[in-house]
Amino acid sequence: MGAQSRAVPVVALILGLIATSCGGAKDSGKAAPPVTTAPPVTQAAAPSSTAAPVTQPAVPTGGISLVAQAKVPFVTVFPRPEDTAGPTDTLANPTKIGGPLVFLIEKTQGDWLFVHLATLPNGSTGWVKAGDFTIAQHDYRIIVDLKAHTITVLKGTSTVLSEPVGVGVGKCATSGGNFYTTGLVQTPGPGTIYGAYAYILSGSPDDSGTFEGNVPTLGIHGNDDPALVGKDVSNGCIVMSNSGITTLANTLPLGVPVELRK
Repeated sequence: MGAQSRAVPVVALILGLIATSCGGAKDSGKAAPPVTTAPPVTQAAAPSSTAAPVTQPAVPTGGISLVAQAKVPFVTVFPRPEDTAGPTDTLANPTKIGGPLVFLIEKTQGDWLFVHLATLPNGSTGWVKAGDFTIAQHDYRIIVDLKAHTITVLKGTSTVLSEPVGVGVGKCATSGGNFYTTGLVQTPGPGTIYGAYAYILSGSPDDSGTFEGNVPTLGIHGNDDPALVGKDVSNGCIVMSNSGITTLANTLPLGVPVELRK
């Protein structure tokens, strides 16, 4: 499996969502075309597991993450396996930014997967049918130290990238927690407040559900001003260098665990 998607029409929605939750300046109003490809991950069969369900993605310590990518147009989420009479949600594939619908898998049970969802409230989970997905594995993870203003990207125990970042300030201070990457978009150009690329994370800055009248999303993106990194500057998102975010965009699959460490 890979986090691969086909080319789709330009959409303005994603920058609008990021604009309400991060960035030190107003959106330029330009739309961002979704990235057409992302690096693949290794195919893997769904393993059996006895791990108990948790409310946030586990962040592996040099271990393997399992990622489910939908292969059907709509995925139905259930509160428990075999409970097909009581679905809790139906999610579209591709997503609203035009990319593949991916979940981070916590455990499996027969023909079912217990997955982490990119829906409110933060940390939402549910059961989905394994037959609706292809399953792959990788050993990447991202750690953002909010106090130290650093991002570290690991592959197993090896460091892929480490650099300073900007984080949220004041009422929009970036909240800690465990998330995962759900989407990747290419911005109108590196000379914008969003830099060259933006990763979409599986959570909102808080569980209130709105920010300035919109439903915001957490993100990790580049920027057009090197002076922004290493400081409290954004409305919640992680701001890094254009060179750094470009490296990640050319390296990481989707479904990478992200630990925002306070």
